[in-house]
Amino acid sequence: MEISKININLITTNKVNFDSYELIVIGSGLFGLTIAQEFVTNLNLRVLVVDKRDHIGGNAWSEIDSDTGIEIHKYGSHLFHTSNQKVWEFVRKFSEFREYRHTVFANVKDETHSLPINLSTLNSFFKQNFTPLEAARFFDSASQIMTDPKNFEEKVISKIGSELYEAFYLGYTKKQWGTDPKLLPIEMASRLPIRTTRNNRYFRDRYEGLPAESYGKFLTKMGTSQNIDFLLSTDYQEVRASIKPSTFIVYTGPIDQYFDYSNGRLGWRTLDFETSTLDMRDFQGTAVMNYPDIEVPFTRIHEYKHLGPEESFHDSKTIISKEFSRFSDVRDEPFYPINTAADRLIFETYRSRAQQEPNVLFGGRLGTYKYLDMDMAIASALVAFHNKILPRFSHV
Repeated sequence: MEISKININLITTNKVNFDSYELIVIGSGLFGLTIAQEFVTNLNLRVLVVDKRDHIGGNAWSEIDSDTGIEIHKYGSHLFHTSNQKVWEFVRKFSEFREYRHTVFANVKDETHSLPINLSTLNSFFKQNFTPLEAARFFDSASQIMTDPKNFEEKVISKIGSELYEAFYLGYTKKQWGTDPKLLPIEMASRLPIRTTRNNRYFRDRYEGLPAESYGKFLTKMGTSQNIDFLLSTDYQEVRASIKPSTFIVYTGPIDQYFDYSNGRLGWRTLDFETSTLDMRDFQGTAVMNYPDIEVPFTRIHEYKHLGPEESFHDSKTIISKEFSRFSDVRDEPFYPINTAADRLIFETYRSRAQQEPNVLFGGRLGTYKYLDMDMAIASALVAFHNKILPRFSHV
């Protein structure tokens, strides 16, 4: 999908008048788009969205491959799921969502196992026939060995034991984060469910699905309004001096970058994708295959056609992306906050400084240095708008 053909208001730097907008949003990811949409819907005022990429939607953006018709998730598979009724009602204003239940598999030493760890995983990995009760006892024994976990590694071992941890998470974590798992926060382990049933549905949220047409069209509709203008392929730092200090800004870029890294650089990870079109109907039989073995340089392979209805599969071609993780530098687009203890100390200094910026609201994954799923980004934007932005502008 070419950005020039979508139905949003695009402007250029030589034609923009920053003083003509009541609100300027830096970053057009889900947090920024939600703020912009709520702003024009509730207040009928003008907003400018600035993004350094050449498309809107942040990491959720997708494009339709012209050759195969396959929807390519430009930054890896994005799966929408939520238990938040307000978020579900909000996103469905911009798209119908077709039913999709995400499952993940892992290739460990050339053998395929189900994730998250469940009864089928235990049986295939150990080549046994555990009952649900025996599986529960297995997990209980792990927690008894590691009784007081203090970091990510210890917490995962306390949930599934050392053997499963080393097979499924040790190498994967090192590749994904480039950090000793003992230095990662214990909270990260909460994203790893375990089950004593054969249920291999990855998420347990009440609602789960994918935009009926594509993320690209869903995000485009979110940004479509006569009162929303987009300035793309433009770094905030390039236009910062042109914006009056009194203009209210929603900033969703990296918080350390906003303050010119003056209190140190936060740890971020970025992703690279090696995308290929293959002359075969099906490569791996599923949307996402993890590769935990440390010897394999990538973390997972996405096969995008499995995110769509099977009846729409291209008969002779498929598209895959190998995902590689590395440390982000100032020239990269950061994806994930690493959030070690040292990072948290640096972030606290930036958070304190952010509180002294009366005309700036910091939000999103990068602006708050938090790992946010898509629904969490939208939920936090809705709360921020109604609690902090709406009262400020309601008198205008």
